[in-house]
Formats: sequence, C-alpha cells, structure tokens
Amino acid sequence: MRKYEVMYIVRPDVEQDVLEATAEKFNSIITTGGGEITKHEVLGKRRLAYEIKKFRDGYYVVTQFTADSSVVNELDRVMKITDEIIRHLIVRDVA
Repeated sequence: MRKYEVMYIVRPDVEQDVLEATAEKFNSIITTGGGEITKHEVLGKRRLAYEIKKFRDGYYVVTQFTADSSVVNELDRVMKITDEIIRHLIVRDVA
C-alpha cells in the first residue's frame, strides 16, 4: 500500500450537510477498499485563481491516505462523475 493525497474543490453553492456527505462518500470509498485515512481537513471556502465551470469560489478539501492503486482508480472514477466536484487531483506522496 502506498501513500496518497487527494485535494478536491466542491461547488460553493452547496449546503454544509451536502459538503459533509460528499466528503464522507469519498472517505468511505477509501476505507471500504482497504485503505486507511491518515489526515482529513476541510480548508474552507477560498477564492479560485481563475474561473472553473462558471464558479469563482469553492470549498477546498484535502485528504491523506494509504491504499492500493485499485482504490485510487475507483476514487478518481467517482470524483469525475460527481456533480458537486469542480476539480480534483490525486497525487502519490513520496515523503
């Protein structure tokens, strides 16, 4: 199992409970696939550097975890089809 970090931006017009449910959905994908979450942090609403999908703001969420590549592939697939996500990036943590 390798260490990964995922950062995603949630649309600014969602309610707080939808934001928490979205984060919980992604965390459950990691844990049910055999991964372990080491750090989960909601950074809050921030201004974007440039407009993405007609939005100027977004809620930033960062999660560090360890998992197999199959879990990362499933997480990436689900993030691509989730409407609440504006942008996401999954990187392997080498440190």
